[in-house]
Amino acid sequence: MKRQILVLAAAGAVLFAACGSDSTSSPATNAPDTTAAASGGDAKACAQGKTLDAASLTIATGDPAFPPYVIDDKPEAGKGFESALALAVAKELGFEGDTVKWVRTSFDTAVAGDDTTFDFNLQQFTINADRQKVVSFSDPYYTANQALIGYTDGPAASVKSIADLKKLKLGAAAGTTSLTYISDVIKPDAEAFTFNSNADAATALDNKQIDAIISDLPTAIFWANAGAEFGGIDNTKVFGQFPLGDQGGDQWGLLFAKDNPLVECANIALANIKASGDLDKITTEWMSNYTEAPTLPES
Repeated sequence: MKRQILVLAAAGAVLFAACGSDSTSSPATNAPDTTAAASGGDAKACAQGKTLDAASLTIATGDPAFPPYVIDDKPEAGKGFESALALAVAKELGFEGDTVKWVRTSFDTAVAGDDTTFDFNLQQFTINADRQKVVSFSDPYYTANQALIGYTDGPAASVKSIADLKKLKLGAAAGTTSLTYISDVIKPDAEAFTFNSNADAATALDNKQIDAIISDLPTAIFWANAGAEFGGIDNTKVFGQFPLGDQGGDQWGLLFAKDNPLVECANIALANIKASGDLDKITTEWMSNYTEAPTLPES
C-alpha cells in the first residue's frame, strides 16, 4: 500500500505547465504518425445523434485546468494545447461557439469510469489496458515522457541515472502513470508518496516532504522555469527524462464512457486534423518549448 499524503494546495496552486528548458535533447513528443481512422471521413455526420445533447457537445477538463494545456483556466478560449485541440475536434464534429459546453471533473473519477457528465474528457489521460477495461479512448493525440524534478541544491541534484533514484523519497499524483513508473521501474528503497494531484505533489516538494517529483515532462519543465508568482517552483530543475513503455512515452487519448459510439467519430476528427496539419500546428504552438530535457540512463 502506498503512503498517502493529503497536502492542501494553497491559493494559486502550482500550475500543470511548462516553459522551456536548460537541457539538451529529447525524444519526439508529437502524436504518432498513424491513427486507426482514415482521414477524409465525415466526422460531423458520424457524430449526429451520438452526443449527450443532440444540440451540443460536452467536453470535460480538470478543476482547475492548467497551462500549457489550458491557459488562465478558461478552456472555452481555445488557448492551451488541450483547449485548442478540443475545440478543433469539436469543430470537426460539427460543434462551435455556444454549442460547445465545458464541465469539470476530477482525474480519478474520470479514469475510473464513474463520471458520465461529458461526451469526452481530456486531462493528459494515458491510454493503458487497465483503464480500457472501464473507459474508452480515442486514438492518441500526443506522447509524453516521464521526468524528474527537484531542487537545484537538493538530493535529486546528484542523480546521474535511474538507478540513483532508488535512494530518494519520490512522489507523484495518485492514479497516474508517473506513480506506476516509480513503483514498477524505479523501485525506490522508500515507499512512494502518493498525492491527490500534481499540485499537491508540488506543494510537498516545496515543503521538503519529498526529495523529487516524477511527472510528465511538460509539467516538470514548467515548474522548473516559471517563477513562483506564475505557479512554478523556484530553484528547481528538471534533471532528466526517461521513456516509459514500448512506445517510448505515455500516449494520451481523449477519454469516453466505455464503448461510447462517439469514439469512432472523434478518431475521424483527429485523423482529419492530423492530415490537415492542424494537429502539428497546435502541438508546435503550445508544446514545442516544453519538451526538452536530458535522458537519464538506467545506470
